Amino acid sequence: MAERKGPGRAQGIAGTWPTRGSAQAGFAPSRLNAWPVFLEKLRAWVRAEAGAGRLMPWVPVGFGAGIALYFAADHEPVLAVAALTALGFGLAAFLLRRHRMFPVAVLVASIAAGFAAATWKTARIAHGVLARPAYSVSLSGFVEARDIRERTDRFVLRVTRLDGPRLQARLERVRLSVRKGTAPAVGSFVEIKARLQPPLAPMRPGSYDFSRDLFFQGIGASGFVTGAIKTVAPPVQGDASLRYAAIMQDMRDAIDARIRTTLDGDKRAIATALLAGRRDAITAPVNDAMFISGLGHVLSISGYHMAVVAGVVFFVVRGLLALIPELAVAFPIKKWAAAFALAAAAFYLLLSGAEVATQRSFYMTAVVLIAVMVDRRAVTLRTLALAAMIVLVMAPEALVHPSFQMSYAATLWWC
Repeated sequence: MAERKGPGRAQGIAGTWPTRGSAQAGFAPSRLNAWPVFLEKLRAWVRAEAGAGRLMPWVPVGFGAGIALYFAADHEPVLAVAALTALGFGLAAFLLRRHRMFPVAVLVASIAAGFAAATWKTARIAHGVLARPAYSVSLSGFVEARDIRERTDRFVLRVTRLDGPRLQARLERVRLSVRKGTAPAVGSFVEIKARLQPPLAPMRPGSYDFSRDLFFQGIGASGFVTGAIKTVAPPVQGDASLRYAAIMQDMRDAIDARIRTTLDGDKRAIATALLAGRRDAITAPVNDAMFISGLGHVLSISGYHMAVVAGVVFFVVRGLLALIPELAVAFPIKKWAAAFALAAAAFYLLLSGAEVATQRSFYMTAVVLIAVMVDRRAVTLRTLALAAMIVLVMAPEALVHPSFQMSYAATLWWC
């Protein structure tokens, strides 16, 4: 209570803080003025992001949002509708290129394009998937890939003949496990008997979906071989992709054999993982120790490894060319060194198996090296955006894979 002096007595009144006058004069209007200030600041941020050259990093964000909408859909979209919608929004964005709504139009068009790209990829690779377990299945086909694991080996078979009781699905590829050291060579044609299982569904709602990965790899079933593996003459000649897979696998085996002559155990397995991308031979205790200590990313070929390969080749080639005065004075040896480094990085990408993290680092490295060759400067954030866009266009399913999310999130953090 406060007292107001009056004639002859004190009058009590309820005190307030701040006083009514001061509150009306300063406190309330400051709240009312906060929204205009915030909106103006937001508009300034939007204008800055929509400036020249600033929209490109947002295109893969919108493209990825469209892919995420596809994977969140309750049923398979109609490809024609998705494609026409993307074309319509793309045309609208082109027509609005001189309008201030152009940034919004680009974002909407990129979302529609991502949705259409994921729909098209699913329609393009659509194949049969095993619905229930099948026993005593006779298969024949070409071996496309082989994994050397700690206890068992595993290979992917491109099926040419499939016979089994009550087997209705027409499978194109199956992934089979065999005893250690018995996996057939890549490119060979084999006849086997196997027990097949449907692709593994998520263990709980919302958890990782292994069957989705197998679907986008074209694999409709997994299982294990129950009898002897017979290698026979193929009825038809293998295509170019099989020959390429056989050549790359022979290179990986040769590298592993050379490492085996000097190293053994987990040392050999880690060296093979860093050179050829094969991490399955690392024992579980060492693998767990690497991840617990925070060093697990070293085993995944990504930006650090690609930068080392490209950087070493670049500086070695440029240094050797600089030793020849006639070349150093008359020719652009820096551009030549960048071309050699780009070729070495591409070979390392193919040798290591071209996983998502490796693709991202290769595309970023390629942009930098190409910028050197054309006398331009590479901006890190745009390089990352371009690499993400290439990966998502080629493999939209990579968006929901932990390798893509962790690789790009970590790189974006340091940008």
